[in-house]
Amino acid sequence: MTEASADTVRLDLAGDPVELLTTLIDIESVSGDELAITDAVEAALRAYGHLEVIRDGNVVVARTHLGRPERVVIAGHLDTVPIAANVPHWTVNEGDDLEVWGRGACDMKGGVAVQLVCAAALTAPQRDLTWIFYDNEEVAAELNGLGRIGRERPELLAGGFAVLCEPTSAQIEGGCQGTMRLICELPGIAAHSARAWMGHNAIHDAGALLQLLAEHEPAQVVVDGLTYREGLNAVAISGGIAGNVIPDRCRIEINYRFAPDKSADEAAAYVRGVLPGYELEVTDVAIGARPGLDRPAAAEFLEAVGAKASAKFGWTDVARFAEMGIPAVNFGPGNPSKAHADDEFCPAAEVYRCRDALLAWLT
Repeated sequence: MTEASADTVRLDLAGDPVELLTTLIDIESVSGDELAITDAVEAALRAYGHLEVIRDGNVVVARTHLGRPERVVIAGHLDTVPIAANVPHWTVNEGDDLEVWGRGACDMKGGVAVQLVCAAALTAPQRDLTWIFYDNEEVAAELNGLGRIGRERPELLAGGFAVLCEPTSAQIEGGCQGTMRLICELPGIAAHSARAWMGHNAIHDAGALLQLLAEHEPAQVVVDGLTYREGLNAVAISGGIAGNVIPDRCRIEINYRFAPDKSADEAAAYVRGVLPGYELEVTDVAIGARPGLDRPAAAEFLEAVGAKASAKFGWTDVARFAEMGIPAVNFGPGNPSKAHADDEFCPAAEVYRCRDALLAWLT
């Protein structure tokens, strides 16, 4: 536990969530500099007696202990990418719609504002709740606060179902894809380009591999009722040392986005099956997350939101819950295409929609 300092920003969790969003934006919290916003979140949550509040570094966990038969985990990160002349916030009226602009408005202080007002309001939810606010999501995976808590204090993440309040335009995106990076090094023999027959051009050999990738039809895999479109692509190529030297090496980087029904080993085997005979080195992998829409909590969540779920294309921290056997979905205000953009904004209507949906689901 830490004591709130005199200059800790006061957050009003009982008021308008859009006003709360503007306050959160104005607290700069670029990854690695989350102390001020974490202090503010901790101090605000400690005012509510129905919550047990735990501070671990720049992670805050707030939990109910009502003896309910099921626990739901709802998480969001406090950090943002670097500021680009977009703090403090400003607002724009688009017809009858109010938009809040500024760094983090979309990714993901809109979601954090929803979490905070719901955590304060839900004094007697139908399920026990764990609210998690964490740091360092926008930087290297080993620094991620949710991942660190999962490794060091996994009991704090325990639950039967999880929601990550990442921006989804207030729609449900179930689970997430896995992602894998692989490297293929094609060998050649260096020679003077005037005597090319004395060498072997490694870059030319890349053509056959690239053709296999170009002709590959990515799979569409149904998992828990959602269709995940896979992707297998060359994303970088390099080789050669000079304009008069036959290249003795060509390096191709491949990215595989795979459905959450596959393990890391199964994903690697799939790529090797598409590219038989090539030496492939897996350099990075993060498995996906099943949405778990067959769980009762998920079915009730879909009904409360009043929308059909779609598959999450891309990887999010829901995968960290999947590693613990906890199905999870993404649900939050803001268009994900505006995440990290300098003109980042969040519609006020989506903040209210997400708040109302969570309250309806959990009350």
